[in-house]
Amino acid sequence: MWYSIAGVAAVLVLVMGMALFSPVLNVKTVVFDGQKLVGEATLQLAVAPVVNSPLPQVSEAEVQKLLSTVVQVKSSRIEARPPSTLLVHIVERIPVALLKNGEEYLLVDQDGVQLGATKDPTTVALPQIDGGTAAIGQDTFRAMTAVLSNLPQSILSQLANATAKSPDAVELALSDGRSVIWGNASDMELKAQVLEALLTAPAPTAPAGKPDPAPAKVFDVSAPRHPVTR
Repeated sequence: MWYSIAGVAAVLVLVMGMALFSPVLNVKTVVFDGQKLVGEATLQLAVAPVVNSPLPQVSEAEVQKLLSTVVQVKSSRIEARPPSTLLVHIVERIPVALLKNGEEYLLVDQDGVQLGATKDPTTVALPQIDGGTAAIGQDTFRAMTAVLSNLPQSILSQLANATAKSPDAVELALSDGRSVIWGNASDMELKAQVLEALLTAPAPTAPAGKPDPAPAKVFDVSAPRHPVTR
C-alpha cells in the first residue's frame, strides 16, 4: 500500500512539474482590459518581462510591480487563460482636475498624481485648481479633489474651478457663472445626489400675471438634507 501511495505521489509531482515548467504553458500573449488613458504599447512594454515565463508561475504581485512604472495604472488583477494567454484587468487613476502650474495645466487624480499636461485648459473638460504643484498634499487640495472625485461626470464636466479657504469650506464654480457651496467632506454621496437634482430641476415659474422668479445662482448643499438655493 505504501509503495502504491508513493508511486501515485511521484506521478502527481511529475505531472505538476510538467504543468509548471512546460513550454506549452509559457505566456505568449498578454491582453489588457479596463484601460482608457494609457496606450496598449505602453502596457505591453511594461509587462514584457513575463512573456515566455510559465503561465502558472506569473503572480499578481509581479505584474503589479511591473505596471507600477505606468503612472496611469492604479491597480491590476490577472487572470490566466491557458494555454498561453495572460489577461490583465487594469484599474486606472481617474483625472479629476486641472492643476494650474505656471504656464501649463496638469491633469491630476484625487491623490495628486500627475497623469498628463496641457497648455490649453479648454481641451479638457475638468475644473481648474490653482496653487501649482506646491498645493499637492495640502489639506485644502485633498479636500477639493475628494469632492471632485465623488461628483458624477455630468456635473464634473460643467465645473470651471474649485476653491477652498479651508478643508471645511470647499466651493465650486460652474462654467455658466453659477456656484456651489459644498462645505466639508461629510455626506459626499448625498451631496452629489442633491446637487445633481438641483441642477437638473426645471426652472421655477410664477402664477399667471406675475413675473417668473430669477433662476438660482447659488446652490448650498453643505447641509444636504436642507439644501438652499438663491
